[in-house]
Amino acid sequence: MMLFSEDVFRRRSEFGGSIELICGSMFSGKTEELIRRLRRAQIARLNVEIFKPKTDTRYDETAVVSHDLNSIHSTPVENASSILLLGGNTQVVGIDEAQFFDDELPNVCNQLANKGIRVIVAGLDMDFLGKPFGPMPAIMAIAESVTKVHAVCVKCGNPALYSYRLVHNPAKILLGEKETYEPRCRICYHID
Repeated sequence: MMLFSEDVFRRRSEFGGSIELICGSMFSGKTEELIRRLRRAQIARLNVEIFKPKTDTRYDETAVVSHDLNSIHSTPVENASSILLLGGNTQVVGIDEAQFFDDELPNVCNQLANKGIRVIVAGLDMDFLGKPFGPMPAIMAIAESVTKVHAVCVKCGNPALYSYRLVHNPAKILLGEKETYEPRCRICYHID
């Protein structure tokens, strides 16, 4: 059995981090997958911190909640830089609704991963117009792994990758649920 010096362990933790991205349309199970991964980290007795944007109050002020109403405690933050201040002795950082964060989020994810922290990020990859959403493209570029999940198109049953907005509102950010959005495949998204 080989014993490692403290310096080797320190270097491993400094460079052993990673960034995992879970992305897709609304109702595709992004938050469900994030919660599953974070719970497994907690079962492994790792120190886990979870963050979400303060503006996301759909289900709960502080918890990250999936559409299936599974939840996990989180800390709402004003901006991405706040995650660095609150992420202290953490081994795993979870970030939900990444598309709502500012453009500093990729840099924050890199800083955390470079310190040896496993960073798990979930968010919409496209807005309702089908355009890349917020910092998500930059996070995709730097992530070690990207998991793209799909919903089911409510029109035809095929895999859905678009979040179709049901209400007329030109605002890029419009919090809502099934009364505001529905998942659609490429063909059904472009028909209406």
